[in-house]
Amino acid sequence: MLDIAGPMDVFSEANTVLRDSDAYSVQIIGLSCDPIAALNGTRFLPDASIDCSLEGFDTLLIAGSPGIQKFEDHPGLIAWIRRESRHVRRLGSICTGAFLLGNAGLLDGRRATTHWNSAARLAEKFPLVRLEPNIYVKDGHIYTTAGVTASMDLALALVEEDHGRSTALRVAKELILFLKRPGGEPQFSIHLEAQASEIGPIRDIHEWILGNLCEDLSVETLATRLAMSTRNFARLFKRETNMTPGDFVEAARVEAARRMLEDSDTPLKKVASMCGFPRQAGLRRAFMRRMDLTPVEYRQRFRPAEFAAAGAIKAKAAADGPMLRKAS
Repeated sequence: MLDIAGPMDVFSEANTVLRDSDAYSVQIIGLSCDPIAALNGTRFLPDASIDCSLEGFDTLLIAGSPGIQKFEDHPGLIAWIRRESRHVRRLGSICTGAFLLGNAGLLDGRRATTHWNSAARLAEKFPLVRLEPNIYVKDGHIYTTAGVTASMDLALALVEEDHGRSTALRVAKELILFLKRPGGEPQFSIHLEAQASEIGPIRDIHEWILGNLCEDLSVETLATRLAMSTRNFARLFKRETNMTPGDFVEAARVEAARRMLEDSDTPLKKVASMCGFPRQAGLRRAFMRRMDLTPVEYRQRFRPAEFAAAGAIKAKAAADGPMLRKAS
């Protein structure tokens, strides 16, 4: 349900923020005009069927579903996606909607993503796709996303492209999406990994690390905090987290630094200090290892200068598969 309703709410809220009810206009397209039932029972009434043409539409988003395999070889749907993709400026998939784009031959040779639980199947079925485990991926005019709530991250990114960062952040704030995640962020944050731990002491030390990044977080110090031997602590930590304590600490510090780089103009030296790196050079090395970018490059990419949107921009969208369209 959120694959469709999530982006619809983002575009609707953008209209409110922009004080322009026609900035985005969204349509749902189904295989037919019969109601579409989401997995949770919510029913959507399509505005049109795949008998329609998308000429004049700007953006098309293909929604996913746990039952996507029933539609992956649907000849009429795949032919429609392939044909209508030529009429839109932006084309994207949400979650397992990537399989429909793949079957239409639109992802070959491109970078793409999908829900983590379907990534292995996507890689096996479409070996020419360069799979990335990120929130969303943009390759040219084609966008793909991870699962469910990532649909809202993509919608916010499209709003930012059209109307600037401040508008996207205002939309995120109104929807209580307190942080607009960049597309290159992994599908699992270090905070989620910490919450997944099942053993009390390790879960507790995860939370303590995240709240005390400037402290001494050596293996010896952390083991002493739990009254464990260094060896036993390191073994238990690795078993629970699938990361060494040192890897977890570095990942947590890099994640905290990323937030600061995205949301502030804090000098790099201070960012390093506040996130537990004794020197700026340490922050740079950790970023290169984990992000393949320097902190400066990361800030430039994910905290771009505002740009003005020229004129009113309309967007139409739809889903069955479908799909969003945006008409200017």
